[in-house]
Amino acid sequence: MTIQEYDFLQCKDQNGSHFIGPHTFAHLERFVLENEHANYLKLTVKKGFGKVLQAQNYVGVIQTHEGVTIEIVPKIAKVTTEEGAKTILIKMLKTLKNSPFKNFSTAHLKSAKMPLLEVFIRMFLEELSKLVRQGIKSDYMPREENLRFLKGKLDIGGQIKHNTIHKERFFVAYEEYSSDRVENRLIKTTLEYLYTKSKTHANQQRIREFLFVFEGVEVSHAIENDFNRVKPERQMKSYEQVLLWCKTFLLQNSFSPYKGDEVAFALLFDMNLLFESYVYDYLKKHGRFEHISAQEKKHHLAFLAGKGKFRLKPDIVIRHESETIIADTKWKILRSDKRENGISQSDIYQLYAYGTKYEGCQKVYLIYPKTEEIEQNPYDYFQEGKKLSLEVVFFDVASFCFSENENFIESKIK
Repeated sequence: MTIQEYDFLQCKDQNGSHFIGPHTFAHLERFVLENEHANYLKLTVKKGFGKVLQAQNYVGVIQTHEGVTIEIVPKIAKVTTEEGAKTILIKMLKTLKNSPFKNFSTAHLKSAKMPLLEVFIRMFLEELSKLVRQGIKSDYMPREENLRFLKGKLDIGGQIKHNTIHKERFFVAYEEYSSDRVENRLIKTTLEYLYTKSKTHANQQRIREFLFVFEGVEVSHAIENDFNRVKPERQMKSYEQVLLWCKTFLLQNSFSPYKGDEVAFALLFDMNLLFESYVYDYLKKHGRFEHISAQEKKHHLAFLAGKGKFRLKPDIVIRHESETIIADTKWKILRSDKRENGISQSDIYQLYAYGTKYEGCQKVYLIYPKTEEIEQNPYDYFQEGKKLSLEVVFFDVASFCFSENENFIESKIK
């Protein structure tokens, strides 16, 4: 089942609403109650329908223990199909830093027609295919065994402990050249885990083929500890992307951590973070600025005993020709029927704080996704004889550019 942001899930199938069974609804309800802080879904009451679950600003996949998979895709202006929304979502995911999506090519993948979870599994398998073609790494692994023959070094302590009676045995320590190293154990664990999640024959078949490659490797019994044991080494560079995928699937908390065991699997992404990453990627590629950074943490609003308090963390900071420009992205649909079009007072205060704290800053921007209804913001901010000005501009998510009437790159920055 695929729904958009702010769509409703309910137990009644009425007026085209999305229907789920009572057991699935109960599991999701408990999932929501255990993760109220995150607001992945909102439990509310809708007149004529009773209790409903409403999607919020999180997109991705939720799979219940009974096998029901719910996909949540972003609501994007000018995009009217589920396939179109999925395609853009994948493009947005590719802009995330320190994520496994970055190097993925969609040229050969009909992602729009596949369930999102199967798309993610296919991405992982493609990366793993590259690794296997290069060859999986082996290493000398320490072993301790009680053998009938002497091999390696005799472990005197182990010999006394285990073979006081059995004099014919040798408790030995030795090194064996083996592929059973921690990185490969995490990969095999991921393959076995995904085999239980995948519903498509093609993905299941490829997983079986890869399991044959890792046949001599054990599974991980302490996943978090094993990830901590992975050390960045030059000869293991080919493993980086694959292990990012393994962490995404096995820990499920690289992006949006959740509590409880009411769902079997959840991979959810905050659209606020995705939108910020998407806009930043555009500005970095097309802006040709002297310097651009994301999530800068250089300034505080106050100090106590010499230590900074109330850290400022603007989404985007641009420095160009002795000028500093600050922009904050907001994944919020502005509407003319809302008070101030939906622009919140706290957002304005936040940008004012940024602009007054950063030296040389004369322009601050609020960036919202483009809608069909509002093309330009009618307000002028901070214009009362002050040097600092704020403007609201709109980014066209579907076209990956700023709105025609708000040419943020050409007319406002350069």
